[in-house]
Amino acid sequence: MDFRKLAGLSSLALMLPSSIAVGLFLGYWLDKWLNTKPWMLMIFTLLGVASGLISLIRGVSKYNKEDLEE
Repeated sequence: MDFRKLAGLSSLALMLPSSIAVGLFLGYWLDKWLNTKPWMLMIFTLLGVASGLISLIRGVSKYNKEDLEE
């Protein structure tokens, strides 16, 4: 069992939730600062979801490419 690959895959599993959490936090903070409820929260949450999905897809394709090369 390749523990380096396992560690990389476990960090890959945390990319999507952490990106969403960062978007939620930034949106909430900007809403409080600019008094624009709920617009910044919605925008930054969607940006966090998009960013997380892009990172997840890139990471999965990287590991698929490494599996094909082996």
